[in-house]
Amino acid sequence: MTWITTLDALHAHYGTPSTAAVVKVTPHLTPSYRAFLDRSRFCIFTTVGPEGTDGSPRGDQGPVVAVLDPKTLALPDWKGNERIDSLRNIVRDGRVSLMFLVPGSTNALRVNGTARLTADPDLCATFTRDDKLPRTVIVIAIAEVYPQCARAIQRSDLWTSGDLSQGLPSIGTMLAEASDGSIDATNYDTDRARRAHLGWW
Repeated sequence: MTWITTLDALHAHYGTPSTAAVVKVTPHLTPSYRAFLDRSRFCIFTTVGPEGTDGSPRGDQGPVVAVLDPKTLALPDWKGNERIDSLRNIVRDGRVSLMFLVPGSTNALRVNGTARLTADPDLCATFTRDDKLPRTVIVIAIAEVYPQCARAIQRSDLWTSGDLSQGLPSIGTMLAEASDGSIDATNYDTDRARRAHLGWW
């Protein structure tokens, strides 16, 4: 296998970006970009640190991020598995990327920027859910924002291919395999189903 290792070799395989692909990038939210964010309940949040990159799914019952101003977003950090991979990365290297999706839309919105963490009680209180607060809030300074070409979502039939989850291995099965059997799949899945009814905030 021959690897592409120089920019000249890479560029030889591709053309010139269209005007639309270039001018769509802005350093702040436009009204239409803001409208997309207001409808998005889910994003992939990517950070980078000394160990490498980390991509984390983030979701909420309403907008997954709050718009503080046209150049600033706030993402609450809700209860999770305590690994805090994304948060550790932010403390050491603030570069982040987010990709926002809206069910049914064949577009995605991308944000690149830098992030900082805060446990400011007033900001945390704005995200109250069922009397629960996030432990921290990730505040993102937008460097660039732009919509993504719809072809990937259309090609994958992401919203129209139906439920493909039947027959997938459970989390318990995955953990049993990864732990060489030290985690019991049935017990884990049963306990996980019970905990799911205790709330996720």
